[in-house]
Amino acid sequence: MNWYRTVASRAQRIHPIARPVLLAGFVLLSWACAEPRVNPSSPGHDEPAVVIYLVAHEGHTGIVVPRAEIPAGSWPESRDFPRADFLEVGWGDRDFYMGRDQGVWGTLKAALWPTPSVVHVVGIRGSVAQYFRASEVVELTLSQEGFDRLVRYISDAFERTGAAPAASLGPGLYGVSRFYPARESFHLFRTCNVWTARALRAGGLSIDDSITSEGLMSQARKIGKVVNTPPNHPELSYINPWFPLQSRAKECPAPNDLEVPS
Repeated sequence: MNWYRTVASRAQRIHPIARPVLLAGFVLLSWACAEPRVNPSSPGHDEPAVVIYLVAHEGHTGIVVPRAEIPAGSWPESRDFPRADFLEVGWGDRDFYMGRDQGVWGTLKAALWPTPSVVHVVGIRGSVAQYFRASEVVELTLSQEGFDRLVRYISDAFERTGAAPAASLGPGLYGVSRFYPARESFHLFRTCNVWTARALRAGGLSIDDSITSEGLMSQARKIGKVVNTPPNHPELSYINPWFPLQSRAKECPAPNDLEVPS
């Protein structure tokens, strides 16, 4: 049983007193999470366009951006992956994202009280669809202005001391990746998928907040193009949508010519 299913099975054993609290949280999220949308900024006929990708993991989503299009100096940590063609970015609760399973009550604490968060960055070479061949991947198109806003949103998520890049907290979950300390707290109204939705909205896409990965991907399919659909993809679970899955390394191998950042 993988990490996600373990947490899901534990969620079934939550004390009856706690169950109404979680239910109330779902109801609140249906209306309290939304923020005003940014007007869509689809590129015009003569305007440069930048292609990004939204990747679905079980219970979690990641944004993939082309490293060469990142404006110089706008995202210092991107320099930690000098040989990458693309960077995947995810955000979430620090303990759960980094594999520190806190049990059921730790799950409740992270959902109901603000907790520290992290940014997860993965360096990718070659085809994004091939790299994430076991995941659904949706291609999305931004204007150059929208892409620059998306990069600023991502960059603003890092917790830094002065002008120096954020120091890595250690290796990431798969491939050539790193965890970094994040500035905002994780809580009921700012979950991993909500953060992703707001990042896309900062880039000018018409995306509403969603606490589930499927809720986010269903919106992306309507405005983008599905470029990879995993075979025999299981039904997504809605038991525990707050925490990102520890993706299996064998599904996202590190290319031999992409060095691990020091």
